[in-house]
Amino acid sequence: MRLAALFTGGKDSTYAAHLAEDLGELRYLVTMIPQREDSWMFHTVNIGLASLIAEAYGVEHVAASTSGVKEEELQDLRRVLEGLDVDAVISGAIASNYQRRRIDKLCQQLGLKHITPLWGRNSAELLKEMLEAGLRIMVTGVAALGLDERWLGRIIDEEALRELLELNRRYGINICGDGGEMETLVLDAPWFRYRVEILEAERLWDGISGVYHIRRAELIPKG
Repeated sequence: MRLAALFTGGKDSTYAAHLAEDLGELRYLVTMIPQREDSWMFHTVNIGLASLIAEAYGVEHVAASTSGVKEEELQDLRRVLEGLDVDAVISGAIASNYQRRRIDKLCQQLGLKHITPLWGRNSAELLKEMLEAGLRIMVTGVAALGLDERWLGRIIDEEALRELLELNRRYGINICGDGGEMETLVLDAPWFRYRVEILEAERLWDGISGVYHIRRAELIPKG
């Protein structure tokens, strides 16, 4: 089975793509780049780094612009998928029915399977599994009670996981950030050909939410 994975460079899309490789040949990592920040379907935080992380992953990257307008985004994705020789689309959806159902419908129209390896997983168990699998995950955006400026640029380790579990208990946040509480980038994984090194970045914080805006990054050979 020939696969194309929807890809942002974040932990969910990266891990979903990796798990799906057990099902067939991962041919493409597909990134949609919204022209506006309030996209309903696609990530915007540091999305320009997806190409660098795809190179680190070692799979052909396909990037395309999308209007970011609610009723037009799927049509933009449709045009991209129509040009790819694949049998299935992979997404990193965990709990968002909005995203999953819309991609389900699009794939049905195109005669493709929609595979969601992370769907319905317990967030705490899933994030722990990602860490055990060797993902080096950086927090690049926060928008939830308890996630303050100090989280921006932080690497998620066991201590961070414990803190997220406590924030979930106190405030009910989704530990994987599937509700928009947190954005991430994967800087390294055991199957990556290169690791990503951040050279220049800044914290943008408005008192409620924030972004770790990465200005420069590079690939470092492994081994």
